[in-house]
Amino acid sequence: MQGYSRCIVIVLFGCVVVLTSFVTVHSQSGAQSVLEDAALLAVKEWPLSNGDWGNTRYSTLSQINTQNAKDLRAAWISQRFEDGALSRSTPVVKDGLMFVTAGTRVYAINAKTGQSVWSFQTDARKPVAGLETTRGQAEVLISGQGLPNSQGVAAGEGKVFVGITDGRVIALSQKTGELLWNRQTGEDPPHRGQSVSSAPVYAGGGVFTGLANGDFGLRGRVVALDAKTGHELWHFFTVPGPGEVGHDTWPQDSDIWKQGGAGVWLPGTVDPDLGMVYFVTGNGVPQTGGELRAGDNLFTSSVVALDMKTGKLRWHYQVIHHDIWDADIATPPVLYIAQVDGRPRKALATMRPDGYLFLLDRETGKPLIPVEERPVPQDRLAKTAATQPFPVGADSILPDCSEWKDKVPPAFVLGCTYTPFSFDNFNVLAPGFTVRVSPMSYSSQTGYFYTQGSATLGSRRRLGEDPWFFTVGGAGGGIALLNLPSRSFFGALDSRTGKIVWKKEVPPGTLGRSGAITTAGGLMFRGGGDGNFEAYDAKTGVLLWQFQIGSEATPASTYEIDGEQYIAMAAGSNVWAFKLGGTIQPLEARQRSAAGSTAGGGLVFDTNHIETASLVRDIGVNGGQRYAVDEHTFNPTRARVRVGTWVTWMNNGRIVHTIVAQDGSWTTGTLQPAEESSVTFKTPGTYTYICRQHPWAIGQLIVLAESAQDRVPTENQARQRDTTVTRNAQASFYTAEQARRGRSQYTQTCSSCHGDDLSGSGQAPPLVGQTFLLHWEGRNIADLLGKITTMPPNSPGSLSPETYLDIAAFLLQTNDFPAGQEELKNNSEALKRTILK
Repeated sequence: MQGYSRCIVIVLFGCVVVLTSFVTVHSQSGAQSVLEDAALLAVKEWPLSNGDWGNTRYSTLSQINTQNAKDLRAAWISQRFEDGALSRSTPVVKDGLMFVTAGTRVYAINAKTGQSVWSFQTDARKPVAGLETTRGQAEVLISGQGLPNSQGVAAGEGKVFVGITDGRVIALSQKTGELLWNRQTGEDPPHRGQSVSSAPVYAGGGVFTGLANGDFGLRGRVVALDAKTGHELWHFFTVPGPGEVGHDTWPQDSDIWKQGGAGVWLPGTVDPDLGMVYFVTGNGVPQTGGELRAGDNLFTSSVVALDMKTGKLRWHYQVIHHDIWDADIATPPVLYIAQVDGRPRKALATMRPDGYLFLLDRETGKPLIPVEERPVPQDRLAKTAATQPFPVGADSILPDCSEWKDKVPPAFVLGCTYTPFSFDNFNVLAPGFTVRVSPMSYSSQTGYFYTQGSATLGSRRRLGEDPWFFTVGGAGGGIALLNLPSRSFFGALDSRTGKIVWKKEVPPGTLGRSGAITTAGGLMFRGGGDGNFEAYDAKTGVLLWQFQIGSEATPASTYEIDGEQYIAMAAGSNVWAFKLGGTIQPLEARQRSAAGSTAGGGLVFDTNHIETASLVRDIGVNGGQRYAVDEHTFNPTRARVRVGTWVTWMNNGRIVHTIVAQDGSWTTGTLQPAEESSVTFKTPGTYTYICRQHPWAIGQLIVLAESAQDRVPTENQARQRDTTVTRNAQASFYTAEQARRGRSQYTQTCSSCHGDDLSGSGQAPPLVGQTFLLHWEGRNIADLLGKITTMPPNSPGSLSPETYLDIAAFLLQTNDFPAGQEELKNNSEALKRTILK
């Protein structure tokens, strides 16, 4: 193997780009591709959210390696983001500056010292121009409905390119933060839900980005902009119109294709040598209403390869035909050099969200590992595809369906990943598509891909006959009371075979969303949801180093300044940077307490009236919110009463129900529609019950002894009470009436994503229990309020200040922070002084 310097000139969009780098040449294959030359430009920097044009998240830096990783310490911690905002973006590093997004702002930070340089604010609520801070930071507020996207930015030509959540892309001066141009890539005025949700990609004078409006009744698109002016060069719709390739995979007797989906949620990849840019797409729309869109529905759940100069389709590859599972391709694609029959091939890897890698020829889109079409379960109404593609002999990072056989409780049946959602099957539990959001890494040193995912059993999403009804939180029925197992994994897959090389399982809730980064030092770094940032031997998976940073880390980046290698990531409201010889020691890991009244199944309501059916609201993306009646759930699922209280069950459905104790000790008798029956409980305890005719409908009643004021505490209860008083000794946080108002506002504006019981969904985190405390314990209420005011995602900041305060009060009440005599008020200093503990 030998090396030499090379100078390459690329002309794109009338711009000349000179690339100079050090190229590694293998004697068996000759000089490697221009793409790899360009990727090596980032050897000392990290100018794109995933590091290089290939999204490899791999660095040739090796100063930090398997031998000395144990000596890593934090070199600096940045100042806290304004308004307590949290960041999920990968730090981008260019010319000694680091760029991250958090809340309403883009930040520039000195990458060596962590000192703030400038910030730029986008906020629809207060359009002001030219606001200067006392530190000279450039802060400009521009009108619109958007915030900086959460995945990060791109740097090039002395500019920082930022995608905005209303569909715009903006360019800022790298040195000053001055707004240079501002371009809408979607509908103008913005269509509800349209968003540039991912970091743009800069290459050869062009800025490439996708529009993630597919879930809101439009077509996704890819857009190329001129980096100097923001002028649109071309756009490509990911759902083809009449006369275009792929339109015949949609119904020919309707215009459903106009609302077809295929949103573009993730950064693309670029191969200037081939003159192609590659993006992956999302699900079809209506999401679970397959009966309205018969056919394979191109280009949903696909890789599309486009001509960089014209935007014309060069090839496509669909990994899920006729997606009715809201599956998407939810991980950025990766470009790499494969060895096929002893010869190098330009390749692309994409991860299907069921954990399978598809390895494709980058020039043609043809599979490099054979793919076979396998029969999958069918549903005539949903017009399911007869088969789905599977790489032959490859492994999924997730467990096989058979591993769940002994995990399914009585009254339920096991479905597999491709079991269709149906309103005729009420008791199917199936693992979902859960390898999502976190980016992969590819190490050219090992030839391995590094990925992660979680698996759990979930209930159906489809209720009733409305094909447009769509929810991501399951269908109720007391599923949360079952305490179904959840399993989380990360590991390495061999690019030559698709086989697992090593895999590790971690406790539920600790996987995190950072994904992996690999280096020529033989390391793989990842951040866990438990606040641990870790380094592993990339070849063997052996843990070499661990450091507690107090919050879940974002995807990390690595760079070199003045001869020193740094590893950096955002965590909570700060950026952390590590180097050998750093002086900042790890934080002490806090013990996380669960919220007592909500542990083990969701919210508890103080009521003695329970109904046998529930009105379910969908997520509200398909033209407004839609409703369905679920006959197989109780409302509320969990209730709480005192000993001796008569509890009444009313059948407000259309079919017969008989409520019985799970242990058979009591029953209401058979209830016809509109009939009710009451039972009283003389012994304190927790009573789980089901419907005899539909035993997958589960509820829980908590019977308390007597009022807490009258109870004489045991020694253990007194100790717990003392702990609670200590935890909340600062004072009360809100009033009960304010929390009541907040509950109503939460139901109207937040529950469609986070669930009526705050349990979250695949796209929105839980707002109760361990997850809430993991993020917010030890932080102030101002931080919490700052995060809440960035919601709802399709219209941030659109609620009144009083409404946001009320919702904060409800979240605090739900998580067992005490009420008092004074309401939360919009007093920033007081809110900053009030620490949640």
